[in-house]
Amino acid sequence: MILTATLATAALLARGSQTEVRFEYTAPHMGTTARLVVYASNLAQADAGARAAFARMAELEARLSDYREDSEVSTLDRSAGGPAVVVSRDLFEVLSRAQELARRSEGAFDVTAGALSRVWRTARRTGTLPDPAEIVAARGLVGHSHLELLPAARRARLDRPGMRLDLGGIAKGYAADEALRVLKKTRLPRSLVVLGGEVVAGSPPPGLSGWTVAVRTPGPAPEPLLVADAAVSTSGDEEQWLEVDGVRYSHVYDPRTGQALTGRRSVTVVAREGMDADILATAVSVLGPERGLALVESVPGAAVLFVEEQEGRLRTVSSPRFQALVRARDAAIVQ
Repeated sequence: MILTATLATAALLARGSQTEVRFEYTAPHMGTTARLVVYASNLAQADAGARAAFARMAELEARLSDYREDSEVSTLDRSAGGPAVVVSRDLFEVLSRAQELARRSEGAFDVTAGALSRVWRTARRTGTLPDPAEIVAARGLVGHSHLELLPAARRARLDRPGMRLDLGGIAKGYAADEALRVLKKTRLPRSLVVLGGEVVAGSPPPGLSGWTVAVRTPGPAPEPLLVADAAVSTSGDEEQWLEVDGVRYSHVYDPRTGQALTGRRSVTVVAREGMDADILATAVSVLGPERGLALVESVPGAAVLFVEEQEGRLRTVSSPRFQALVRARDAAIVQ
């Protein structure tokens, strides 16, 4: 865990100030760099909260990572085709929310698509497109209807041998949510959690009406957002893609067809929780702007910005709620 303190913070600490000051921490978690920003009255309180939040992330990585053979998810994968097994409350909650959004998105978001994930990971690593037969075989192991959840017993079952889960579109959002909950329990409500493309914000910093969050899209950067007690998730291909014969293939694919999305695009979703923002960003990427916008608008408090490149030009679609967040920032600056 690395603490970064600004000169202003250091000066306040040196004077023994009783006001809340800003502390920033970073540590490797969930396959990326996790960042915490907290406002606390002293270093000991900030350190304790940050350590507890990072410990919770480490616990969740051990349960939800499909990259780790010893994770709970990998254990569930190995039981595919067999009887239902008892899972942790964390995994059951994540799978339950994933199944709900899989149904609402008509399969555009599907955590049972782990077999397809592995096909496309190999393609990006080798720089070659998958053999069509590989896609067909992997698609036969995908389908949210083949994941059975038994709430009363807290059991889960993948009903086809060889099925695998991929929680990449939900696990980081959930982990960021949980990290913020830990910080609030340690009396640090004025906190921000950043985990890859996921941002989960608590109460605003002292004297401000919200946290300013930058949005990454193809082309010129849009206006930052002003958020508080909300989450922001961005799904795009700025860091992971495959280019073959001049065609850009995203790391995001359609689980219903097995094909990777093509072209440049990014989707930014604001929601009340990181888990919902994470799921919706992926689902909208697959559904496209019109159907994706309708899905986001059906979720209370959610908003979306969709940007894609078409024939060398950028097309931008956003929901009314998203524009309100930009206007809120402008109003805060004027005040």
